[in-house]
Amino acid sequence: MATINDNYLKLKAGYLFPEIGRRVNAFADANPDANIIRLGIGDVTEPLPDACRSAMIRAVEEMGDRASFRGYGPEQGYAWLREKIAAHDFQARGCDIDASEIFISDGSKCDTGNILDIFGNNNTIAVTDPVYPVYVDTNVMAGHTGEANDRGEYGGLVYLPISAENNFTAEIPTEKVDLIYLCFPNNPTGATASKEHLQAWVDYARSNGSILFFDAAYEAFITDPELPHSIYEIEGARECAIEFRSFSKNAGFTGTRCALTVVPKSLTGKAADGSDVELWKLWNRRQSTKFNGVSYIVQRGTEAVYSPEGQAQTKALVNFYLENAKIIREQLTVAGLKVYGGVNAPYVWVQTPQGLSSWDFFDKLLHTCNVVGTPGSGFGAAGEGYFRISAFNSRENVEEAMQRITQTFRV
Repeated sequence: MATINDNYLKLKAGYLFPEIGRRVNAFADANPDANIIRLGIGDVTEPLPDACRSAMIRAVEEMGDRASFRGYGPEQGYAWLREKIAAHDFQARGCDIDASEIFISDGSKCDTGNILDIFGNNNTIAVTDPVYPVYVDTNVMAGHTGEANDRGEYGGLVYLPISAENNFTAEIPTEKVDLIYLCFPNNPTGATASKEHLQAWVDYARSNGSILFFDAAYEAFITDPELPHSIYEIEGARECAIEFRSFSKNAGFTGTRCALTVVPKSLTGKAADGSDVELWKLWNRRQSTKFNGVSYIVQRGTEAVYSPEGQAQTKALVNFYLENAKIIREQLTVAGLKVYGGVNAPYVWVQTPQGLSSWDFFDKLLHTCNVVGTPGSGFGAAGEGYFRISAFNSRENVEEAMQRITQTFRV
């Protein structure tokens, strides 16, 4: 009899977003005429930029001609795309990142889980609370945790609470941890981190031989010129950080799939014999073995993001969703709700009213307003009493959803 990976049995009953889907589907089946507006899962709604579409169409035509047809591409991604990313996203901001240190992938969600393949099983792992659930669940799947307690906290993980009291930026741990997940602009709270805050993390990591997993999937939404977009804007980060980025939200690639991970060649980890090993080599081997690369067509579409037209069009997309976030933030405030985030980020973090739990507030919004959000408790124990609302939707839906909510909660 084949055996299974028992670590999957430790996962809590249902990943957050499938559980949301289950509740919404049950409500929709019982109320077929309800006009449900979904502001929960952070999926984009606006079409791909014209520059990207046009580039993909040209790439499809190339694939129809034997002279320009392409089969397997380089697992790390085509050099012409990596060079544009390095120049525009990193070198232009003063980051010492070379194109050879960039790996093109099909999603940051995938990479933040897959990166665990190159690290040992005895690392102490720290996550913020609340946190993007993928960081926790992939460690559970990999056998890096114990069982979950009544609060949903897994043994073996170090939880770093973030709240309004600390501006939703975790305090540096007093104990030594080896792998640390950071996400800025933050999902789910919408918080941002200053250069000083990130410098403290880099200094801690270098002092303790730790590695920072820096998820910058929402960096395009930063409008404050004082805020860093990359961990590599921080002195010393090349010696302690891996950065993850995505084209899902800035260019609308959620259904097209393209992202990147940066692994500096100066980054090392310890082997069992105590020797230093270059993490770039391990990640390169992992990708070469388990990944066949992103399609040529998608990479040509991604390259177009860096054209003058692509830059203008993606900026317009980002500004559109930021305006949605502004509307959400302002209207929820009018309704008397306490809100955070939504300024340099596409998420608004709402304190639930009337002593409602996160899931009770979810059900109230669904049944009373026919609006879907994301319960804060699904992001961790410290998320209880909060709720995430996404700005990724049409302007019409955002305005209608806010009208329904203000009519329900306005005093």
